[in-house]
Amino acid sequence: MKLSIERNAILEPLQSVLGAIEKRQTMPALGHVLMDCSNDGFILTATDLEITLVATQKHPVEEPGMVALPARKFFDICKALPDTAQITISTDGNKADIKAGRSRFSLSCLPADEFPKLEDVSHGLKIEITQQVLKKLFERTAFAMANQDVRYYLNGLMLEVSNNQIQSVATDGHRLALYSVATENNSDSKLQVIIPRKGVIELQRLLVDTDSVVELQLTANHIRVDTDSLQFTSKLIDGKFPDYERVLPSGSDKLLVADRDKLRQALTRASILSNEKYRGIRLSLQEKTLIIQAHNSEQEEAEDELEVNYDSEDIEIGFNVQYLLDVLGVIEGDTIEIKLKDGNSSILLNDPNDPQARYVIMPMRL
Repeated sequence: MKLSIERNAILEPLQSVLGAIEKRQTMPALGHVLMDCSNDGFILTATDLEITLVATQKHPVEEPGMVALPARKFFDICKALPDTAQITISTDGNKADIKAGRSRFSLSCLPADEFPKLEDVSHGLKIEITQQVLKKLFERTAFAMANQDVRYYLNGLMLEVSNNQIQSVATDGHRLALYSVATENNSDSKLQVIIPRKGVIELQRLLVDTDSVVELQLTANHIRVDTDSLQFTSKLIDGKFPDYERVLPSGSDKLLVADRDKLRQALTRASILSNEKYRGIRLSLQEKTLIIQAHNSEQEEAEDELEVNYDSEDIEIGFNVQYLLDVLGVIEGDTIEIKLKDGNSSILLNDPNDPQARYVIMPMRL
């Protein structure tokens, strides 16, 4: 195998697949990137057996071939070379030579047949969707995923595809985030899949905020996203996601409307003196006024007062302040609507400018 290429032309696809490489591998091949050179160009593949990333690049190839290169070392070498460097990569047996100007590197590599074979994901439901919309589905809900919960099905994000709609839902048992978008698809029945946490985080990194169309493919065991130059595949979590519709509060007859940025700043200030472990704050709602209070085990206290639009009865309710800040961090509108029932019930948060987004937060005892 032999290939001569500009440094940036190899660095970009290499960086895009590197997210599938774990620092600790169960087998040597998982620390490598498979480089497959043909007359049409080259393909880079990396996997940790849960997610797989494949980058395709059209480029003249001097000698076709296939080899597994140590991913991090290969990337670090390319990154350390000057921007204008012309890199020549050639292989001979289990060695790969990388040359650029007066720099030369010799890397130990693995035969291509030791690299894990990719699973066939050619069947399943296919949906065309813009990168911008798919990215928003993840970004508006991913923060509510559980992390290393024994209820393994919560350690991911649920995508639900029904007739002309896709919904993303995430929950850790204390809060829930839901976002829905309209789309054209040929699904007559409701399909639910749970994408593991790592796959969700990687997709957020890879997707860009453009109107370019990607193909989303869902099977019983995998999700695949195809862009022009990159293919992402992830195994799915095998489990039953909770009935999220039962969690959405009903009977919330009190409405609080606040300036999103002012509320976020006031919560941030009060959170400084909240309990470091439980992060609890108390919200006291009175007519036109919201009082935010926090205290900790060192007998320190914080209080902030905010003018809001509220004209119902007085309510006191406690929350994990980080849960509120996470929602305020993803909402883009200038104001936020919070629907309440009483001091012991979950609240529903809405973005008036984006009605597809809904957030539920359970109260906590202080």
